[in-house]
Amino acid sequence: MDLVPVVDIRNPGATSLDELDRACRQHGFFLLEGHGLDDLIDDTFAAAGRFFDADASVKDEIRRDARVALGYNDRELTKRKRDHKEVFDFVDPTRGRAADRNRWPDVDGFRDAMCAHYDAFSDLAVRTTELVFAALDLSADAVGSHRGDRTSSHMRLNHYTVGDPVPTNERDGLNELADVALGEHTDSGVLTLLIQDATGGLQAFSTDDGWIDVDPRPGTIVVNLADCMQVWTNDRYRAALHRVRPMNDTDRMSIPYFLNPAIDAIVAPVAELVDGDPVYRSFAFRDFINARGADNYADAGVDDAQITDYRILNN
Repeated sequence: MDLVPVVDIRNPGATSLDELDRACRQHGFFLLEGHGLDDLIDDTFAAAGRFFDADASVKDEIRRDARVALGYNDRELTKRKRDHKEVFDFVDPTRGRAADRNRWPDVDGFRDAMCAHYDAFSDLAVRTTELVFAALDLSADAVGSHRGDRTSSHMRLNHYTVGDPVPTNERDGLNELADVALGEHTDSGVLTLLIQDATGGLQAFSTDDGWIDVDPRPGTIVVNLADCMQVWTNDRYRAALHRVRPMNDTDRMSIPYFLNPAIDAIVAPVAELVDGDPVYRSFAFRDFINARGADNYADAGVDDAQITDYRILNN
């Protein structure tokens, strides 16, 4: 039995929902195949490569600032330590009030590739969420009221570097560089769809097996559950705790699509999944995501927001 099961999204019934349920309980990771998006994924990686290979001036033109938390950054923090990576962030490019806040680099074919990817992965994320709900045996009413929203979701391009991504002459005053390429953390939304190159390095924490590798498999998309899914399931499923090992010999690229609830959603355990008392009190997703993201780019001097902040203490 694979610790990280592979599900054929064309024929989910061919995969044991018990196996999927077990993975979601133990570590929150599984893989999707049969998605039919191989050519699109190749185009996305090619466009991302052109961006990260571009001159520093191209990236500096769209560098994230205090006003707009979108665009390029090479000094992001995870748990108050700097990551070994440079990133590009954008939100839904065609819908929602935030679309015009995206910052696009002057790189040939880049914006078109990212828009196509966002559209396709928004649709795939809905189907993947329904698959998880099938493993939970949720009623149609519960499924209908617990969906993600593409206009509050976002995408990121990650380029993990060998060594510090910040030039030597710009490091004064910056936080300490982490010992790993990306520190252990959970994602804040519903679930994440991730494409990764062949380099490897992604690890998940399993309750039964400790840290396990989520190795690249050609033709698959990595799925990891996120914080709101853990709350919805009242701790039955785990928000995937994950990290990335240091890049010692070669760079690595990964591209996550983060499916989030609607920005004005109230997040709370699904009533039909609560056996006894709820583990979490309800909270506004807007407040949680704002608190969670505030210290990614500046050290607030305290640990970042976690769903444990909303745990009911007598549980």
